[in-house]
Amino acid sequence: MSFDLEWLRELFLRPPKPHPTVRHDFSLARGAPRGELDEDDRRDLPRTLDLGILRRLFTYTHPYKKMRNRLFVLVTVRSMQLPLLAWSVGAIIQGPVAGRHFTALLWALVAYFALACFTDWTLYFRQLYALQLGENVVRDLRMILLQHLFTLPLSYFHRTKVGRVISRMTSDIEAVRLGVQNFLFVGLVQCGQMLSACLLMALYNWRLFLVVLLTAPPAWALDRYFRSRLSHATRMMQESFSRVTASLAETVAGIRVTQSFGREAVNAGIFRRLAHDHSLYNLNFARANGQFIPLLEVNSQFFISTVLLVGGYCAFHPAWHMPAGDLIMFFFLANQFFGPIAVLGNQFAQALTALAGAERLFRMLDTPPEWRDAPDAQPLSPLQGRVEFRHVTFGYDPARPVLHDLSFTAEPGQTIALVGHTGSGKTSIINLLAKFYLAQSGEILLDGREIKTAASSSLRRQMGLVLQQSFLFTGTVADNIRLPRPTATDAEVVGVLRRLDCLDLLESLPQGLQTQVGEKGRGLSSGQQQLICFARALLADPRILILDEATSAIDTITEARLQAALVRLLEGRTSFVVAHRLSTIRNASQVLVLDHGRLIERGTHAQLLTQGGVYAGLYRHFASAAEGEALPPP
Repeated sequence: MSFDLEWLRELFLRPPKPHPTVRHDFSLARGAPRGELDEDDRRDLPRTLDLGILRRLFTYTHPYKKMRNRLFVLVTVRSMQLPLLAWSVGAIIQGPVAGRHFTALLWALVAYFALACFTDWTLYFRQLYALQLGENVVRDLRMILLQHLFTLPLSYFHRTKVGRVISRMTSDIEAVRLGVQNFLFVGLVQCGQMLSACLLMALYNWRLFLVVLLTAPPAWALDRYFRSRLSHATRMMQESFSRVTASLAETVAGIRVTQSFGREAVNAGIFRRLAHDHSLYNLNFARANGQFIPLLEVNSQFFISTVLLVGGYCAFHPAWHMPAGDLIMFFFLANQFFGPIAVLGNQFAQALTALAGAERLFRMLDTPPEWRDAPDAQPLSPLQGRVEFRHVTFGYDPARPVLHDLSFTAEPGQTIALVGHTGSGKTSIINLLAKFYLAQSGEILLDGREIKTAASSSLRRQMGLVLQQSFLFTGTVADNIRLPRPTATDAEVVGVLRRLDCLDLLESLPQGLQTQVGEKGRGLSSGQQQLICFARALLADPRILILDEATSAIDTITEARLQAALVRLLEGRTSFVVAHRLSTIRNASQVLVLDHGRLIERGTHAQLLTQGGVYAGLYRHFASAAEGEALPPP
């Protein structure tokens, strides 16, 4: 069987030409040109890494300053110990060995062994404290990021890919962990070791020390040249990994659609190109780093050779007073100076990865919410349930409103049915009422109080929401029902299900209410998931209940049982119902008919039929359909 080496030639011989950012859309299936960089990619274009990021990252060690300060002491001691060990070897060779004093040699070896044990003891606690400090910082960063994500409005998550958020929480923070645990303190040890070696060399033989100092300009030039290359390569490598993660998250979440339309090959091709790009970025980084480290090594070896040349010349000429033992001593110290250079070169690449991860993490942390509760926002007192929209205009893009000058009033205990075609503004009304968004103009009043002056958390505690797309968390059925009230007893959970007349439907599960629910409700039917969401909303005992196509996944027989129970349960609660079912709309206190964000008709079911308008036409058109049929868009 032949072995194709084309892919090896492409990876190692051809210069990397990464693909532009690939959008996960259907244009790729048609062979259309790839999409341009999206907004997130433009924000992540490479710039020179700012060491101010390192200073900011260091502030997260303040809560652990005792551990951090002990660590700095250990780093300082450790950086002096290694050159002292080298100096001790030279001193032993020059002293007891050269003088043939065996007893003195034994005592010198005992002292050397004691210093070596102390050095290893220092290394153990230096590593232990560094690992503990890194873990503490990473844990805090994860919690800070999660708490920040909770403050961001829905609009942020609508435009930000899930994979990017996951990448910040995982790979970027892991890079920060390695930076804190390894680069920061290992780098300090290596720098301290070089400084200690410099001091000893300068005190021992300043002429040879001047030769060592000549290494600084070439090393500085190499660092300046490769810093820009490695910074760019690191950024692009991590951003490409973020795109791979986003594509994978999207593919896994939409696996049913992928398989239903036979798009496995197309989606695999999209992922293959993204993974290929990521490999090329990794190789680009490896090439730059692979050139940087050997050049540092060559620089170090060249100057070690120069030190030996100059030192040997001095040893050959008695006028310079350079015994061979002194040259050996200086050579040991020179190795303590040049040895850390290669380590620092490797640590430099790791530092760039950590700084790039920290920069992306801080960019997310610095993303301000588009809006916050007003500073003087106060918790809502128990609501009666009166809701009033006054001349509300709203758009997800302010330049393109989806609701226009909308006004209506819902009295306490009324059921408001929202009717209209897809995109008419029904869900936007719900989003504004739940304060997921703020209107650009107009007022939304709850019991006469402007919604902007109310604390969002207190509003949502008095609101129940059941959406068309159910979302359940991993846990038991009972745990998911208890979501709004974790302290609710089993009896209260059973009572809610009994009032909804669906207890038997959930108790018939293999373990009843203790049945384990998989991720996103895996293991339950769509109808069972929506029943759980109903029970969850009503367990909160809300004053305002929002049902957005809440019965769309429930069969007709079960819906009939549920509708009869809801008539009783909705008494005394203000409810907003988005539905295409005639049975739901017929019982509403008010029906609001929407068209392109404008309210074109309002009234009860009977009143709108009498008016003979849009709603009456819809009803007449579908009156022959069986009770409970969906009401399609006009």
